[in-house]
Amino acid sequence: MNFGVIPRHLHNRSAHLRPQGGGNMIRSELIQKIADENPHLYQRDVEKIVNTIFEEIIDALADGDRVELRGFGAFSVKQRDARVGRNPRTGEAVQVDEKHVPFFKAGKLLRDRLNDRA
Repeated sequence: MNFGVIPRHLHNRSAHLRPQGGGNMIRSELIQKIADENPHLYQRDVEKIVNTIFEEIIDALADGDRVELRGFGAFSVKQRDARVGRNPRTGEAVQVDEKHVPFFKAGKLLRDRLNDRA
């Protein structure tokens, strides 16, 4: 992903992590972006912080807890019941086991920024 150079006076926090031309941001790009904007921090420390945050969210979800980041959204776990599915190639019936899946519900601030209402 490429981040365009945007003069400080023209960019706002809502565009802060928005890649130009679309695309996905990967963890290393997030770490680099945070390190670039916080030159007083070592990149290895930023990496530890980001990884710790992600690990804490994962651990909480694994314990069945909900994680809410105000303004951003909430992570939770939903249970999907066992069911009979279909193999898309053959059409054959296949038993799909019960499973737990992560679920994210965007917060109001995030939804508003995505819809240019901020």
